[in-house]
Amino acid sequence: MIIKNKLMNLGNQVEITYHDVDQFDSIPYDKCTQVYGLCFFKNKLVIGFESSKREWVLIGGSIEPGETFEQTLIREVKEESNMRVIKYWPVGFQHILPLDVCQLRYCCIVEPFGPFASDPDGDISEIKFIKPQNFTDYINWGKIGDRLITRSLELIKADN
Repeated sequence: MIIKNKLMNLGNQVEITYHDVDQFDSIPYDKCTQVYGLCFFKNKLVIGFESSKREWVLIGGSIEPGETFEQTLIREVKEESNMRVIKYWPVGFQHILPLDVCQLRYCCIVEPFGPFASDPDGDISEIKFIKPQNFTDYINWGKIGDRLITRSLELIKADN
């Protein structure tokens, strides 16, 4: 499935094209800037509160030099939620113009290492466990957000 959306980002119009994918092998590594997870623990979605933007966000962040996409996912989930990734699946990616960058989206099953205390980078100040159907109450990404939730739940169901 492909979904297109236009929005304003820091005063500039950007065009986002979302693509469902089963793997990220065909996406040029150097175009990929971020990896985010739709992280599920006991049928709840884990989201984080980004203090600087004063908004709820998916768990994830920037790819560090030399990291694989999976290493980024695992590191960011640990840093931003104090959770361990048990299982993961590619969901899709967003291609953003005019920046010509891609942001990857995974679905993952997670479990806590222990209570969340703080994000080492200071980006996430709180985590919350929500019902997937309440996603848009916290993160309203329109059709793209709806697709991310639907596809993630399909992947989890297919694995069981």
